Amino acid sequence: MEKLEEFLEIGGTKKDIAFLVISGIALLVSMLDLIPLPFDAAWVAIILCGIPIILEAVIGLVTAFDIKADVLVSLALIASVIIGEDFAAGEVAFIMQLGALLEDLTVAKARAGIEKLVHLTPRTARVISEGQETVIPAEQVCVGDILRVLPGETIPVDGVILSGQTSINQAVMTGESLPVDKSAGDEVSSGTVNQFGSFDMRATKVGEDSSIQRMIRLVQSADAGKAKIVGLADRWATWIVVIALTAAALTWIFSGQIIRAVTILVVFCPCALVLATPTAIMAAIGNATKHGFLVREGDALERLASVSKIAFDKTGTLTYGTPQVVEVKSILPGLAREELYLLAAAAEQRSEHPLGKAVVRCCRQEISKELPQTEEFQMIPGQGVAAVVQGRRILAGNRKLLAREGMTSVPSLLESGKLYDDRGCTVIYLSVDGQPAGFLALSDTVRPESGEMVRRLIGLDVSPVLLTGDHESAAKTIAGQLSIEEVHADCLPEEKLRFIESCQKQGQSVCMIGDGVNDAPALKKANIGIAMGGVGSDIAVDAADIALVDDEVKELPHLLALSKRMMVTIKCNLTFSMALNFAAIILAITGVLNPVVGALVHNTGSVLVIINSAFLLKWKKRT
Repeated sequence: MEKLEEFLEIGGTKKDIAFLVISGIALLVSMLDLIPLPFDAAWVAIILCGIPIILEAVIGLVTAFDIKADVLVSLALIASVIIGEDFAAGEVAFIMQLGALLEDLTVAKARAGIEKLVHLTPRTARVISEGQETVIPAEQVCVGDILRVLPGETIPVDGVILSGQTSINQAVMTGESLPVDKSAGDEVSSGTVNQFGSFDMRATKVGEDSSIQRMIRLVQSADAGKAKIVGLADRWATWIVVIALTAAALTWIFSGQIIRAVTILVVFCPCALVLATPTAIMAAIGNATKHGFLVREGDALERLASVSKIAFDKTGTLTYGTPQVVEVKSILPGLAREELYLLAAAAEQRSEHPLGKAVVRCCRQEISKELPQTEEFQMIPGQGVAAVVQGRRILAGNRKLLAREGMTSVPSLLESGKLYDDRGCTVIYLSVDGQPAGFLALSDTVRPESGEMVRRLIGLDVSPVLLTGDHESAAKTIAGQLSIEEVHADCLPEEKLRFIESCQKQGQSVCMIGDGVNDAPALKKANIGIAMGGVGSDIAVDAADIALVDDEVKELPHLLALSKRMMVTIKCNLTFSMALNFAAIILAITGVLNPVVGALVHNTGSVLVIINSAFLLKWKKRT
């Protein structure tokens, strides 16, 4: 059914374009009298473009007494036809349908991405009962059931680990860039991924209470609560209709000439008013596309222009989202930094842990040497690895591994490591042949353009906020580097949502920029959501109004400045079109304009509005 609706939408757009092309040719034939016909060719435009406008106006009035701009257009069309001004009627119908088509082309269908989010929910679970393992549908898991999760599987429900050690990728819920080691007694959430090592767990929250289902409900509720901007012409339609009818009636009464009254209705048609907004939006969208932005909602730039606060997710947005080795420190006399690095990378070669893989990757990037061969590799779950490299026994792991090997008696090593812990880094301690040798510090790294981007946003009177699921120490370290004063760390999806709601209750318009599944509810709830399209989750992109296709965050200030410039253009267009309409009315009242000339005059205004909007295509803020 959804596929059919999508097909009909596409087909409807093609049909509208075809009708406009045919109507335009017909109006040209009518104006130049190119082909002798038994009827005025303008009737083709009246039928193809005018009748749909009249039908929509009638339906709106009858079903909901909804007075929109098409009511006045319908009156002008009917009046023009009654007095025989067929060309004026066809011209007005053509211009109005052109404006409607432009609006349709700027408004993309909002896809919540909820279906993709549902697909993250595991379909099955391994239940352990009386020593037997049975695979059942995930929705049949009950609180208290004992489940087994194998390496690479997604955790089906929320629960507590009973036995086993592993590393969990929690990015779907928290956005954390680094996996989290888990062991007996630790809580795990549905939708997160078991990296390696099997474990048994007890189910604590199942079905609708599980974390991934709460996420789905958050996205749905946030989408439902987001207000859509109504077209200005439709907001003012009631007053426009009243003023136009009053002016036309009084002119007819006092002048006795119905043609003047019809001319008033024709020139008062809000063609330029209808075109003022969509043409500017289309031009601005074209400009944004050149700078790597995919604008998925027609009114997204309107909303962006009014934001006072921009909330950033950290991982994958302001940072690259992949762990990098930022420090290699050797404390063993005679062991150089490079040699320690090579030994550590060699020991991690066979590791399945994401941090081990990061060490190997970074070492190969930095040191152009072949890694030594590894022997007697041993994975120590929850602690690290052990291996023999070039005849040396290497240990690489956390403090638990040091304690196990009795090497916690080197306070200088632990103190140096703690300094990096406090900065939000993950520290891998190393020993060589039973002696403490040093450590590696890994951290997510800031995009080089992020600092300048934040400073330019501040220059546009927008307050940046760091809103992340990462730990407080890591969040504050990144915020300090980027001069972001407001920081909210350890945020779950619902906490990000609540922060945006609290800002909106205070009258602040908020833009959310993120890349992960955990950002989807906040992206939906925010006044405007921008997703990182290159590295971001498909679900985050579907939840957002705008996607940054190439992840060049340095372009965000341009987008914000462009949205503000677009609103200035729209206001200029509206002011000009209304002034022209009132001037044309005065000329129509005095009899200077007839319906055909009146239509041409006020449609000239429409052309000028389009030209003014077109300047946005190549606009760029001067720095």
